[in-house]
Amino acid sequence: MSEPQPANDWNGAYSDEQWDLCVYVTDSSPKGQRAIENLRRACEEHLAGRYQIEIVDVLKNPRRAAADQILAAPTVVRRLPKPIRKVVGDLSDSDRLLIGLELRRSVSQPDGRA
Repeated sequence: MSEPQPANDWNGAYSDEQWDLCVYVTDSSPKGQRAIENLRRACEEHLAGRYQIEIVDVLKNPRRAAADQILAAPTVVRRLPKPIRKVVGDLSDSDRLLIGLELRRSVSQPDGRA
């Protein structure tokens, strides 16, 4: 029997877990393209071989965006590992992206990992 993990324990970026991400963009806008590039770069650096990115154009698939409660584009949604996390913007602030997706803890986290 496995022991329960603390609610704030992040093990996704530090284990073999597969990451399932979806990025919502509007057509081929420059901001959306930057978001895709920045997300791919972060994933290759921190999750090489352990991630999948789905790209959804909100103009071509508005029902999907509405179902996932996407209010702005670009938005990246981490579907797995749970819990679901969302980060809005072109993802150019790599610290905000890594912390938002829980790929890295903020400096203020109790275990001191940056």
